[in-house]
Amino acid sequence: MTHDINDKLIAVGQQQLCDHWRQLDLAAQKTLGDQIRKIDFATLAQAYSEPSSENDWLSKLDEIEPAPAVRLSDPNPIETRSQAIATGEAALAAGKVGMVLVAGGQGTRLGFPHPKGMFPLGPVSGRTLFEILFEKLRARAEHHGCEIPLYLMTSPATHDETLEFLSKHDWFGLSEGDCRVFCQGTLPAVDAKTGQALLESADSLALSPDGHGGMLSAFAASGCLADAKQRGVKYLFYCQVDNPMTSVCDPGLIGQHILHESEMTTLVVAKDRPDDRLGNVVRCGDHVQMIEYSELPSELAEQRDAEGGLRFWAGSIAVHVFELSFLKRAAAAEDSLPLHRALKKVSHVDGAGNLVVPDSPNAIKFERFIFDLLPHAKNPIVVEGAREDVFAPVKNAAGEATETAITAQQAMIAQHCRWLLHAGAMVSDGVRVEINPFFALDESELPEKIPPETEITEDRYFS
Repeated sequence: MTHDINDKLIAVGQQQLCDHWRQLDLAAQKTLGDQIRKIDFATLAQAYSEPSSENDWLSKLDEIEPAPAVRLSDPNPIETRSQAIATGEAALAAGKVGMVLVAGGQGTRLGFPHPKGMFPLGPVSGRTLFEILFEKLRARAEHHGCEIPLYLMTSPATHDETLEFLSKHDWFGLSEGDCRVFCQGTLPAVDAKTGQALLESADSLALSPDGHGGMLSAFAASGCLADAKQRGVKYLFYCQVDNPMTSVCDPGLIGQHILHESEMTTLVVAKDRPDDRLGNVVRCGDHVQMIEYSELPSELAEQRDAEGGLRFWAGSIAVHVFELSFLKRAAAAEDSLPLHRALKKVSHVDGAGNLVVPDSPNAIKFERFIFDLLPHAKNPIVVEGAREDVFAPVKNAAGEATETAITAQQAMIAQHCRWLLHAGAMVSDGVRVEINPFFALDESELPEKIPPETEITEDRYFS
């Protein structure tokens, strides 16, 4: 270990890593040393010792208001929404739109020991989450006669298996030239009492992915940001792999972003109840920002408006549109995304090399959240989508009440039943239907595909 790294570790209270490193053989020293060189321990030390005061929402109750939003119930003339769609379609046709798909998570909570994107979900077809979203992207590009580059973010735990899986399936028809895969970074867990970095093994820190906010630095460092700029991309549509209902590169959302001259636009749904487990998009003082559902004071969560609805209604579903120039500026700034802390149970080896398996939370993990870019964006706006059309994530194992594979499949079936009914078809009770986006990208394309009064009496996949 070089003297400069040694001095830095001592300066931030990580002397134990220096002592441990000296006890290793050369190969183990290199492995651990390479990890240490990539970590900004000074920033971690600051985050450990000085938790962000921004989470003290109770002291800011008088400053917090609903965020500026385009609501489904707004009495805007129909031409306004039509204009947004036309504006978004023009941007797509001009090749100004790219997509970031965040897919670093494992399917552990689903009982699925693989990257979550590989999870089979299609209610009739059995298509995986990757296939569903890739096909939506390809269908959108074909519909608008354009190329939409995809930037797929993995994590160290999912990267290799994801690449192998996509290659095996020929990228589900997406040109390899139009799909760049980049890997997010990691951060070490630290002992909750001392702040000292924990070791997973003798030659490895206890590392975990740096959160969906890790997209910002990884997107820039991997060359993807430069690639998007070189391609002429101006707007990036961002979503996560666990939501099969995402309206990929939705022209209406992109158009609202453009018309409002926004640097960051966030798609939300109306919360069902005060304690809905969705992040809350609000305005605090001069800034739009996100308050985690677990941190929203009940004094705010339970407020009602004049019509009896929730005053703080805007629940984030992790779908955004970014101005590429904004991401470039944010990536160059050191304070764009603060570190958030979470108390967790982390197994580790002690100084004697013994495995320690805690029975209660013993460590702090750090991560960054992409929504923390909101306060830095110019003209950030919120756009409401209908929950039944845009949001049915797969997060929980079977048996849970919400956000399971079953509830996501039910949402897909219900949406496609609505499309078929609007096209004049009749779907028998209990029949499972699924529509491939190449058959119909949305319900407006169905009437020309389905003869009036078509009866659907058995499970069917329209492809």
